[in-house]
Amino acid sequence: MKPARKILLAWLVATSTVANAAGDAPIVTVESGRLQGVADERLPSVRVFRGIPFAAPPTGALRWREPHPASSWSGVRPATTFGPRCMQQPLFSDMMFRSPAPSEDCLYLNVWTPADAVQGARRKLPVLVYVYGGGFVAGDASEKRYDGAAMAARGIVVVTMNYRLGIFGFLAHPELTAASPHAASGNYGLLDQVAALDWVRRNIAAFGGDAGRITIGGESAGSISVSALMASPLSRGAIAGAIGESGALMQKWTPPARAEAERNGATFAKAVGAPTIAALRAMPADTLLAAQGRMNDLRFGAVIDGYLLTEAPSVTFAGGRAARVPLLVGANSQEAPASAVLGDAPPTVATYRRGLTRVLGDTADALFDLYPAKTDADVMAAATAIASDDFLALPTWKWADLQRRTGAPTFYYLYTHVRPRMVTDASGNPLPWGAVHSAEIEYALGNLDANPLYAWTADDRKVSATMSGYFANFIRTGDPNGGTLPAWPKASRNPARIRRQRIDVDTRSVPFPEQARYEAAESLLSMH
Repeated sequence: MKPARKILLAWLVATSTVANAAGDAPIVTVESGRLQGVADERLPSVRVFRGIPFAAPPTGALRWREPHPASSWSGVRPATTFGPRCMQQPLFSDMMFRSPAPSEDCLYLNVWTPADAVQGARRKLPVLVYVYGGGFVAGDASEKRYDGAAMAARGIVVVTMNYRLGIFGFLAHPELTAASPHAASGNYGLLDQVAALDWVRRNIAAFGGDAGRITIGGESAGSISVSALMASPLSRGAIAGAIGESGALMQKWTPPARAEAERNGATFAKAVGAPTIAALRAMPADTLLAAQGRMNDLRFGAVIDGYLLTEAPSVTFAGGRAARVPLLVGANSQEAPASAVLGDAPPTVATYRRGLTRVLGDTADALFDLYPAKTDADVMAAATAIASDDFLALPTWKWADLQRRTGAPTFYYLYTHVRPRMVTDASGNPLPWGAVHSAEIEYALGNLDANPLYAWTADDRKVSATMSGYFANFIRTGDPNGGTLPAWPKASRNPARIRRQRIDVDTRSVPFPEQARYEAAESLLSMH
């Protein structure tokens, strides 16, 4: 080959590589090496990097240890497929995973970013780090409803991350505590979230993001996690804003003291015939997962371990020690169904009273006064309200209430839009009484089209445009208001003037007379 042709060929290869790196298959450099992403399949203006290791696999001797740094790699690592989801059983039918089968080797995250951000045309974009829900026993960063492309198309860098679950993420044990340099055990799943957040701070500039403008968000257990991250001394300084959808580590979800969690861990170890942590670490992951499934009376979740959480989060927030940043937070109108109180009985005043006594014991009469039903026609609304408040709405309110009292901008919502029928549902059965738990996720993240199971309507798209618009504005500025969206006032420090945003087809700001009821109910509901 003639020299001139060799030079031309080399130039063509080089320019093709550069174009590819900046185009459909961009290459970025992070602390562990180079990554090659892909163009998003639905939104070609977005680039996505999947399955990025942010910590070492927590296997073998690293099982029940705080996350360790990920190993470096040579060459260019393809970031085109999601990493494995963390160990879990198939518990919730609404989780649509795009990841391989569960594995202990699961500490991976995903990044969606505008194409021109990785090309260098835009920098210092706001960042959303979103934490999945699933009761700390299930969930995955690959789920379709958490897809980050729609938010990335709005000029936001979106990150979803995995964290250890169940027995793998939240086992406390005296032997683990004794071996810890922090004299702590039990919060490994939350420590994974902290490690992912730290990774984002160190590396997000490579994707066009601003490490100083990170908003954390999540739903259910993800929302509970956000409240923990705001309270923790390990993470509260890394946060510019927070979004909580249905859940907080308060009221009935207040974490136990380490000693109590250690006793639960020791009970588990004894039940599986493991006298030492070494014996537990030697057991196959599937064996541990199966044992967890059999022990429904043991709850694995956050712990006041003295390290990640030094006190109950409500105490941290009340003392003004949590992250004093803008908070957008709320719950749905049917976080739990009326049947949680009524059982299978018809909705009558008599069955409502009996249900309150069965579920709530000695506090039933006092709570009936706060959630009254004068006639049978009032029962469904009253039973749904108290069931929802008891489950998640009251802890979420408490979080919002404590944050607004500090003077930090707090935007409180009630989501009431009822999701349509599934495409395959021809039963003709009535729709839910209200907006069920987790129903808002696709609307909030602009992901209706990512979930083909429902027969979305024009009203659904209007609600999604409103709610995702609020989220995008809040991530950018710390304030959901902007453009033509209905005005959303922040919660007043004067309890008599608190308003919340009712998000539905006709979204609007409404008074919040329930403030007095919640203040009266919190001690009663926390007693059972």
